[in-house]
Amino acid sequence: MNPNELFALLPDMATFARVVDAGNFSVAARQLGTTPSTVSRQIKRLEDSLGTRLLERSTRSIRLTDSGAQIYRHCRDMIGAASGAVDVAGQGVGDPRGKVSISAPISFARSVIHPLIPEFLRTWPDVDVQLVFADHEVDPLRDDVDIVIRLTRSPPPGLAARRLGEVKWILCASPAYLAERGTPAKPRDLAQHACIYLGETVDDNRWQFRHGNETQSVEVKGRYIANDVDARLDAALLGLGIATLPEFAAAHALSEGTLVRVLDDWEFEARPYMGPVWLLYPPNRFLPSRARALIDYLATHLVAGNVENHHDD
Repeated sequence: MNPNELFALLPDMATFARVVDAGNFSVAARQLGTTPSTVSRQIKRLEDSLGTRLLERSTRSIRLTDSGAQIYRHCRDMIGAASGAVDVAGQGVGDPRGKVSISAPISFARSVIHPLIPEFLRTWPDVDVQLVFADHEVDPLRDDVDIVIRLTRSPPPGLAARRLGEVKWILCASPAYLAERGTPAKPRDLAQHACIYLGETVDDNRWQFRHGNETQSVEVKGRYIANDVDARLDAALLGLGIATLPEFAAAHALSEGTLVRVLDDWEFEARPYMGPVWLLYPPNRFLPSRARALIDYLATHLVAGNVENHHDD
């Protein structure tokens, strides 16, 4: 293939990468500002030029063929290189600029990330931030987001990752509630208290605790059940009972003394929404300076150990 033929393929390669990232032709067409039929023609033209089938198509989804998966990686690298070239040009004329988007679980975004954004905007006046509140899994290589915060034991391959710390759950109550009902000394004492729990599964009211090698399980009850962190926080502040909360959500109330930790020498073993917190983003060679600025800023304020781990292809 001569250079002119190769250059002619570049737009189709970029469209192919967008189709794979989007998951179907219609979404890719909408993102590209064109029609599904145009996108389909581009993919067919690319397949004919390369002499191989890239995608297995159905009415609702697409699936990469073996050769398509290999070609997709090269197309993704091509787009990353183009993004890097644009970013280098921008760096040559001044500080980072443009929009950077970051996705985080809803409660973590509200309680931890959102309060940090105003200072970042003051520090970088030419950078805009889009904060996406999302409890579903977001992929920075697939979705239209630069940076993702995710709770996971092991970061996925193909992404750079920086650990921010760990989400732990605690029990909290207002001083007024504890003055009236007493402070539990052991987990089993919770059976005599009003407890505020999630209620998302049938056994959410069975709380598990660990203290060294000792474990205790207790079935709790209460008059208020809510699967929203802020609602349980407000309920605890209003004296409605002892609430399960992520530590970050209760931090301000604990520092002000409007909430008190309960059974803080026992580890509460929450099942959802706990564990290591990671910043995930495309490998460094594809990272715009505006995204790097936000990553470094968040790491400075939040990271424990300030160690970056890469899981590149």
